Amino acid sequence: MLVSQILRSKPVGGVFTIAPDTSIGDAAGLLSEKRIGALIVSSDGTMPEGILSERDIVRELGRRGPACLRDRVSELMTSDLITCDANCTADEVLGRMTEGRFRHMPVMEGETMIGVISIGDVVKARLDELAHENSALQGMIMGH
Repeated sequence: MLVSQILRSKPVGGVFTIAPDTSIGDAAGLLSEKRIGALIVSSDGTMPEGILSERDIVRELGRRGPACLRDRVSELMTSDLITCDANCTADEVLGRMTEGRFRHMPVMEGETMIGVISIGDVVKARLDELAHENSALQGMIMGH
């Protein structure tokens, strides 16, 4: 299964981005409101500059306490992004995520971000694919 197929199966709603100068507290509020695990940090909404995950915030909260909520997103984000393109396979994405120990990956088309894929998206797509294969095999066995 390709990333392009997984992106097509996701609900329409676009990528949630946040400006680098936004406070961590506001970022946490947006993560909670949208019920998502990460925000792409971007000044223009198309060119990713970094990513901020709920894990990043919790780690800093545990280290420094609530004072970190006044920090800027740019101070806490991961700026060394690992990305994929629409032609990557689900297995390639899972491999990169597992190796890097992260759960969200921007999908790029050249220099433009066209989506974000999460480990949950990939696992769901893979489970759907396995269920379809299972159904097809049962149909073959039953003579349908």
